[in-house]
Amino acid sequence: MKELLVISRPNSSFSEEIKKTRTNLKFSQINDDEKVIMITSSVPGEGKSFVAANLAASFAQYNEKVLLVDCDLRKGRQKKIFEIPEEKDGGLSSLLIDKEWEKRYPSYIKKTKVSNLFVIPTGPFPPNPSELLASDKYKRLVEKLKKVFDIVILDCPPVVGLNDALVVSSIADISIIVAKHKSTSIDLLEKTKKSLDTVNAKIAGVIINQMEETKSSYYYYGGYYQE
Repeated sequence: MKELLVISRPNSSFSEEIKKTRTNLKFSQINDDEKVIMITSSVPGEGKSFVAANLAASFAQYNEKVLLVDCDLRKGRQKKIFEIPEEKDGGLSSLLIDKEWEKRYPSYIKKTKVSNLFVIPTGPFPPNPSELLASDKYKRLVEKLKKVFDIVILDCPPVVGLNDALVVSSIADISIIVAKHKSTSIDLLEKTKKSLDTVNAKIAGVIINQMEETKSSYYYYGGYYQE
């Protein structure tokens, strides 16, 4: 789990900034029902899965019972990040077509090596990811998960060119956009924000990823770097 810097380098600047983000998110919650956080980005390669994994681990370190759901049914990476063994029929895509999902959904939730942190990996990449994420079954699943976990983090595909994140944002209490330092343009961020605004997503802020430690300027919840 080399990408989990909050575990391997707990005293690094990155880990400290992730902790600040965790604290800000906790303070931003109006009530205990607001516990579903969607992480997305504008385009691929901006580090949204890396940020989602570390934020989830940070919440878990705070003694929250956390579930990270890999909703990127196109290129999901959480299985690799957490070194979850391959299962032919395991994961979110399989769960959403399981006719007995209400009874069997706990079996799709995987323990990780991080205490208090659980993951639902993507499962096999389906031909219709947007339809699965837009289904009533998925909404009902998230409602069930909210009753079991303190925090539910949804790692979603990028916004530009895809409908997946826009669909998922309707059931998320908070949405966070990940941008890449010196790569993601302001125009692209504005396009992403505008798309999320059209579905009334509650945007908590933007995380700047791959930012040098020496940088001191922050946008919304802060600038983070990835080595």
